[in-house]
Amino acid sequence: MLRKQSLGLLGAGAALVAGLCTAPSAQAAENPYERGPAPTESSVTAVRGPFATSQTSVSSLGVTGFGGGEIYYPTSTSEGTFGAIAISPGFTAYWSSLSWLGPRLASQGFVVFGIETNTTLDQPASRGDQLLAALDYLTQRSSVRSRVDASRLAVAGHSMGGGGSLEAAKDRTSLKAAIPIAPWNTDKTWPEVRTPTMIIGGESDSVAPVSSHAIPFYTSLSAAPEKAYLELDNASHFFPQTSNTTMAKYMISWMKRFIDNDTRYDQFLCPAPRAIGDISDYRDTCPNG
Repeated sequence: MLRKQSLGLLGAGAALVAGLCTAPSAQAAENPYERGPAPTESSVTAVRGPFATSQTSVSSLGVTGFGGGEIYYPTSTSEGTFGAIAISPGFTAYWSSLSWLGPRLASQGFVVFGIETNTTLDQPASRGDQLLAALDYLTQRSSVRSRVDASRLAVAGHSMGGGGSLEAAKDRTSLKAAIPIAPWNTDKTWPEVRTPTMIIGGESDSVAPVSSHAIPFYTSLSAAPEKAYLELDNASHFFPQTSNTTMAKYMISWMKRFIDNDTRYDQFLCPAPRAIGDISDYRDTCPNG
């Protein structure tokens, strides 16, 4: 059962009236960052989007500040540059635990950098620094840097990597979007974050229980211009480690909306999802929710 909570819309809601929930317009048609065809329910839930992709490995020996990783990118050269997303795995984990996300997001028109951390035991603050170091490498030194629009960057991560994505957004307010997934952090309040942030939690998470992690994190995002909280029904802490269509759908929609400023994706975010069997809770600042 969806426990949709209606939040006060002062401030953030007013900003959304002019942004998140506007109807398609000439402005959308003229958006220079728009990539790919008009989205449909089928396109945002597809295993692969409209862009062919390739990938390249980054050795830890050639970078500083993080542990290397894997870059996935659209092969098209006719669409111009793409926004980029750096993603961190969680405590004791490697990028392989989340690697399904790489081609899935890249095929929707993003450059995706799935990073390895310096050590698998790194804490969230360190993972946040590493996400930012990875974005700097991606835009300045990587072999695909000419494909990346350095003004349109985002972060995501699982568990301590999700906590790290909040740390990164706090430290670099120019980021366009953040998606912490089953996030874990000892810091429970994030009023410094000024980035549109969607937090995805698991209802049955016993490692980072939503009641003491994801929900307080979401509630504390008082300065984020837009925010959302998606909770997956009966999902454990490890739900991101296997392909998850609902998670991917909302990640794609959020990233498209705020990295690409693509209002065509408003339809999947506002009004908020309601009677959907695998969503146990959804909260947002959508004025039409």
